[in-house]
Formats: sequence, C-alpha cells, structure tokens
Amino acid sequence: MQSSSSTQPKRYFVTGIGTDVGKTIAAAILTQALHADYWKPVQAGSLEATDTMRVQELVSNSRSVFHPEAYRLKLPASPHLAAAQEGIDIDLNNIQLPQTQNHLIVEGAGGVMVPLNNNELVLDLISKLNLEVILVSRNYLGSINHTLTTLEVLKARNISVVGIIFNGVPNPSTEQFIKDYTQVKVLPAILEEATFTPPLVEHYAQTFRNAL
Repeated sequence: MQSSSSTQPKRYFVTGIGTDVGKTIAAAILTQALHADYWKPVQAGSLEATDTMRVQELVSNSRSVFHPEAYRLKLPASPHLAAAQEGIDIDLNNIQLPQTQNHLIVEGAGGVMVPLNNNELVLDLISKLNLEVILVSRNYLGSINHTLTTLEVLKARNISVVGIIFNGVPNPSTEQFIKDYTQVKVLPAILEEATFTPPLVEHYAQTFRNAL
C-alpha cells in the first residue's frame, strides 16, 4: 500500500457509504487542505456541472491541478448502465492515475460496490490504483450498517482506510459506536452548511491539515 509519509505525495481515494453523502464537498476540502491535485475518474451525468467543476469552484489555492475524467457519461445513473447507454464498456485499464508529483485526491462514484462494468466495481478500481481510502459517512437511519459494511469490504480487500469523515448533522451516539467498533481514525467532521464557499472550504481545510 502506498505510503503517505512526508517524503512522497499523499494520494487518497474518497469514497462514501452511498450516494449523496457529501463526497464532493469532502474532496474539495481535502484538495484545499493539501493543495492537492483532484481527479474524478468516472463522471456519470451532470456534464454541464460536473463534480470536477464544483471542486474547482471551491478550491482557492493556485497549486491544485484538475485532471480530466477518464470517462464522461451523459446518463445520471450507475456508471455501468450510463456507459452501456452510450455503447461504451468501461475498461479499468484505461483508468490510469494522472502523472503528477503533487498530492492527489481521487473521488469515486457512489459507494465501493457500485458497478463500473459487468464484472468490476469501484472497489476493483481502488485496488487497481493502489490508493488509501478516506470514507465519507452521513448520519441517517441505516448509516451504521452502511458504514460498517463498507469498512468490512475494504478490510477484506486489504485496502487501507486513512479515516472516516462524518458529514452533516452530528449524531454523537452513532459516531462513537462506529469509532469504537471499527477502531478506524475519525477525521474532522463536516457540518451541515447552508452553502459552501471557497472561504468556508478553506476554514474546514485548516482543521484537516494537521489530521492528514
């Protein structure tokens, strides 16, 4: 597993316990915290307002580079279905890490068990890219199950998890249980905000710099 020591760039794959749990905001904050490059390998839907564009709007440092997606798909759906609608088969061999000497934040699509093609999942992409994971969790009924299941799957594949980010309205009981049960490091929380702006992202980034 790639080292995240100070002598070489930190490279993290940001995944979530499901869809719409806040991966993109978390990725923007992490990108700003490390002045890292950002890369979303597969974008499905919202091509006029991609996750890359959103992160670019929120990141205010001048060092970050935003690398183009390997696949840009029109349908807002699971990548395997979105690709099939366009007669495309997503080939993991075509998804290569961008060439950069900088830190790198990679944002996934949905959760780890989301299919990229008929045989391979986001989980397989994480393994192929040999990246450590930062897991974004959000408190809702069922989130303990989804968080623990995701961590068990990552553990079974010997994928290192750097930490968990709890995003949204805090639930101390849920968060404490997950922390105690998994013994995975809990990174700074991201709270429910009316809107995220570059200054607010920088404010959060400051809390993450020491944690990473």
